[in-house]
Amino acid sequence: MTTKLEGELKRELEVEGAVYTLTITPDGLRLVPKGKRKGIELAWTSLISGDAALATALQASLERLG
Repeated sequence: MTTKLEGELKRELEVEGAVYTLTITPDGLRLVPKGKRKGIELAWTSLISGDAALATALQASLERLG
């Protein structure tokens, strides 16, 4: 049985030596470098609709140009 997500759930994780805070809410998720305020935010609707994949591909193509 699963538990309904009604509040905020925070977890710390390490990716390639960098520490991040992952916050999961009923609206979506947010990944922020530990100690910072700004990070990546993703709404569940964007993830489900495929907009997240499109945004990721666009960002990757822009980084290659820069």
